[in-house]
Amino acid sequence: MVTAITEGIKVSVEATYQAEFSSPHQQHYVFTYKVTIENHSSATIQLMRRKWEISDAGEFAKVVEGDGVVGQQPILEPGARHQYVSGCNLKSGMGKMKGYYFMERLVDGKILEIMIPEFQLISDIFDN
Repeated sequence: MVTAITEGIKVSVEATYQAEFSSPHQQHYVFTYKVTIENHSSATIQLMRRKWEISDAGEFAKVVEGDGVVGQQPILEPGARHQYVSGCNLKSGMGKMKGYYFMERLVDGKILEIMIPEFQLISDIFDN
């Protein structure tokens, strides 16, 4: 699990290789990742948008941007947390992801750029 804290917002990510949904002989590797967002600030925030940078086997692959996470734009009061699971597909058995959440501080409308720490996506073909 990797963790980053920005502006009092703690983001932790844990990735898992999904062998049962993957087809290595067809260069199709499926990963899921669980994200926990904790509001340790004194203000209520709302997650408005996300931006992911996904790399496949050490090469830049794509940027994914959009509103919210898994169809939601959660509001987190001070001390609250939000957790969700999502996934991605790679053409190789190894990659990485990192990114940002853009959150609105509701008291004044300020947009905060919250770092999502870089995490590795490694299939079990690399396990010894």
